[in-house]
Amino acid sequence: MTARFGFADRKDAGAALAQAVATLDLKDPVILALPRGGVPVGFEVAKALGAPLDILMVRKIGAPGHEEYGIGALVDGASPQIVIDEAMARMVGADRDYIDMQIARQLAEIERRRALYRTGPPVALAGRTVVLVDDGIATGGTVRAALKGLAKVGASRVILAVPLAPADVLPEFRELCDEVICLATPSPFHAVGMHYRKFDQTEDDEVIHLLDAARAWRETGQRKTSHT
Repeated sequence: MTARFGFADRKDAGAALAQAVATLDLKDPVILALPRGGVPVGFEVAKALGAPLDILMVRKIGAPGHEEYGIGALVDGASPQIVIDEAMARMVGADRDYIDMQIARQLAEIERRRALYRTGPPVALAGRTVVLVDDGIATGGTVRAALKGLAKVGASRVILAVPLAPADVLPEFRELCDEVICLATPSPFHAVGMHYRKFDQTEDDEVIHLLDAARAWRETGQRKTSHT
């Protein structure tokens, strides 16, 4: 960590977060990273715990004619979960047929991205400790949808772990999961990237490399795979 920026890069943030998560002595954890920026952070946590690493994709369901205006979300996984704001859906005229069509469309996009990242089938979550990881939280819309979806998968425990977030968004997340680990709550916050010295966009190739590396250490029982 650096005094000025908070974290050097996502690997640095992930290593610091891993130390905090490791103190919980979790049983049978699985690390779910929100792509793409959450993957380098989640990789370090998974490596420290010797836990499986998977991605959790959250796809917005937009209003008819205004797709940027979210009325819900589809959260992927072994059993994809749908989070719909029913009142908002009625207000914008999104009927069941429209919502079903959007769900099918977003499921197809999730499958396309999983094929791109070569993840294989989603890791089973029922009865396990799930640690949801991102590189930081700004407004929290994606994390909020992810936690609401994870509430339905039968996990024994759900933990949100992030390097940083605005202090005023954390109380809501504590209501949506069993525990929140947040290393820093800078004020003023502005944006996640402001608190990293290096905050380049995480590319698909890096996501693929890290997921492959995580899969390799699970298959060989090793935890010392390097992250370059």
